[in-house]
Amino acid sequence: MSGFSSAFSRRDFLRAGSAAALGLTVSSILRADPKDGFGEFTVGAQSYTFRNFNLEQCIKRTADAGLKHMEFCNVHVKTNSTPEQIKAVKKLCSDYGITPVAFGVEHFSKNTDANRKLFDFGKDLGIKHLSADPDPDAFDSLDKLVDEYKISIAIHPHGPQGKNKLHRWYCADVILPAVKDHHPLIGTCIDTGHIIRCAQLGKDLKPEEEVRKMGARNFGLHLKDHDNKKDTDVVYGKGVLNVPEVLKALKEVKFKGYISIEYEANPADPSPDVKECVVLLKDAIKNVG
Repeated sequence: MSGFSSAFSRRDFLRAGSAAALGLTVSSILRADPKDGFGEFTVGAQSYTFRNFNLEQCIKRTADAGLKHMEFCNVHVKTNSTPEQIKAVKKLCSDYGITPVAFGVEHFSKNTDANRKLFDFGKDLGIKHLSADPDPDAFDSLDKLVDEYKISIAIHPHGPQGKNKLHRWYCADVILPAVKDHHPLIGTCIDTGHIIRCAQLGKDLKPEEEVRKMGARNFGLHLKDHDNKKDTDVVYGKGVLNVPEVLKALKEVKFKGYISIEYEANPADPSPDVKECVVLLKDAIKNVG
């Protein structure tokens, strides 16, 4: 192909196109060292991305994408797992160089005994965050448990629920008033894809502003780009997500939580697009500084 060296593959060409949409340069993509990390950020995968694969395949694909952390969901690890089963999960993670950091999304009610079982599970798994969809009357119970276990509750917005209804925790303006008088370990796991999807119901929200509003109560982030016209997740830069602006917002609020790359499109073979997102995210982090 005229003007391109043989080393510039079709994958590089597509990657450069996505990078351009993020405001990055072709040269910066090509010089990216795949051994580089993610700077100050803890980045992993949401295991739901690999929902069509078994536990070991999920962990292996996460490691193959250059990630070292995992937010598991109950597709791959059951919350009623025995201690022996949890030990086996942690051994498998160790074999592939993966560290569990979060789990969810789980429902929480005012039933402290039921909630405690999830916190005990989280403690055994070794995580620091539970992404959650709590009932509005659950917070008094959760106040005690987050303080006891030092595991955060990160409320996850799910965006539109069908054609006419938004999720009860769809944005910061709903979440923050509910949690502001509760324990500082109760906050959010913002899902940028679902925030973008809210535009389908007339709510034009910006993920970076959601991060800024939640401030110190940001504990997790599901980093997705989404095409509302096609209603599908897409590689970063192919939808409307402004990755550099989200990173800047995270830095402004001194974010110390986890970023999960979650990709719901192409469940039969999400790995190529996940790897694309990893490269673009690393380069965005370098450019934001």
